[in-house]
Amino acid sequence: MTKYVVAIDQGTTSTRAIVFDHSGAIVSTGQMEHKQIFPQAGWVEHDPMEIWANTREVIGSALGQANITRHDVAAVGITNQRETTVIWDKRTGEPVYNAIVWQDVRTQPIVDRLAAEGGVDRFRETVGLPLNPYFSGTKVIWILENVPGVRERAEAGDLLFGNTDSWVTWNLTGGVNGGVHVTDVTNASRTLFMDLRTLDWDQGILDIFKVPRSLLPAIKSSSEVYGVASSDSLLRETPVAGILGDQQAATFGQAAFGPGEAKNTYGTGCFLIFNTGHDIVMSKNGLLTTLAYKIGDQAPVYALEGSIAVTGSLIQWLRDNIGLVASAPEIEALANTVEDNGGAYIVPAFSGLFAPYWRTDARGVFTGLTRYVNKGHLARAALEATAYQTREVLDAVNADSGVPLTELKVDGGMVANELLMQFQADILGVPVVRPVVAETTALGAAYAAGLAVGFWSNLDDLRANWAESRRWTPDMPVTEKDRLYRSWKKAVSKSFAWVDDDVV
Repeated sequence: MTKYVVAIDQGTTSTRAIVFDHSGAIVSTGQMEHKQIFPQAGWVEHDPMEIWANTREVIGSALGQANITRHDVAAVGITNQRETTVIWDKRTGEPVYNAIVWQDVRTQPIVDRLAAEGGVDRFRETVGLPLNPYFSGTKVIWILENVPGVRERAEAGDLLFGNTDSWVTWNLTGGVNGGVHVTDVTNASRTLFMDLRTLDWDQGILDIFKVPRSLLPAIKSSSEVYGVASSDSLLRETPVAGILGDQQAATFGQAAFGPGEAKNTYGTGCFLIFNTGHDIVMSKNGLLTTLAYKIGDQAPVYALEGSIAVTGSLIQWLRDNIGLVASAPEIEALANTVEDNGGAYIVPAFSGLFAPYWRTDARGVFTGLTRYVNKGHLARAALEATAYQTREVLDAVNADSGVPLTELKVDGGMVANELLMQFQADILGVPVVRPVVAETTALGAAYAAGLAVGFWSNLDDLRANWAESRRWTPDMPVTEKDRLYRSWKKAVSKSFAWVDDDVV
């Protein structure tokens, strides 16, 4: 009898395999980081072959730690860093170029070219997204236009494109020996190519982008059997049955299945998703319209999303580039050496600003510095930047929905930081709630796969698994909260209009 589901979580900085039991508890985890490649300012890449090698390795590690085999596993679910773009040769399995990561901003000239007719919202009514380097579509154009021979090979039908969910799924199900080339609706909704209403690639947009349709994966639901793991995998013959982009997976793992429910994930970036049910809601306040999930042949569920580019990666930058701390967890202890930010603010607009501004001309700034400020103040300012950016997004959600959230469910690596979570509750003015299983991204992928094979019967089974671990309630005077937030907004304004034609 199968007792477990395995989730593959292919993230921005690492790949993990996590074994879950029927209660949604973690049994074991395998994890490996991959190299972050920065060829020049504003460019961010990953090696797809390293990602696939790491995926195989972490599957073995997770199975070994749990002391189980494929016979104990009911299904495999996949979740992934969205928008990160891979194009590879279907005959050799070799990528034609490194994966271009969602944070990469090299495609701004392509965005400008496409926006010359109709502006950045030219396709928003169809795809729910503005034209922006963030999304996969302009990354595909860049590879087709800049890597020698790729356009000819693509037009000949020799190449395949996908976000990393498609790359992992294709390799896991056989690769050059019959690998399945698919994606799910959540990932497809991040390309600039998918019609939100038909859930199919929009041929008119593909023609404008000059992208061959043969390059694209088949769009499937988030929960169905796409194929089985190949014979050379430790999971051979196990159904691959769930795919969700990482933020949608976290929403699923938080059991935020009803309209009006929301979650915020604190990872490399920060992403707040607000469930709008079966209604497609176009934001008037800088949010994205996206797919939340689709279960089998059931009606799709939509969402509004507030995307923040840099949160956890700011701490990583302070560790690796500046040497402020030796390890990421040390940031909390350092921040606790002071009582406030000392007047310092950090706006981490390393790749411009995402929601609610969508300013690609912004760059990171430190403001409010005086001789009084020390490294403890900078550590606190770095953590507070995440909370302030979340407040901006939540304000936009409240404005679009007309029904203010009364509490915020949170997950992701940064929610272990008690100082950050308390400040988040303070600056929002609503309780912040952490679940028992904070790894909700992987859990959501496991849930989607398990539903498809009957390991879990329905959404009520998943709701029953959710349990609260910790709750932070606001404990800051309103006048102080307003003063801090006012200064943050002033700091953000200082990051605008940094990039000129001759500045990257």
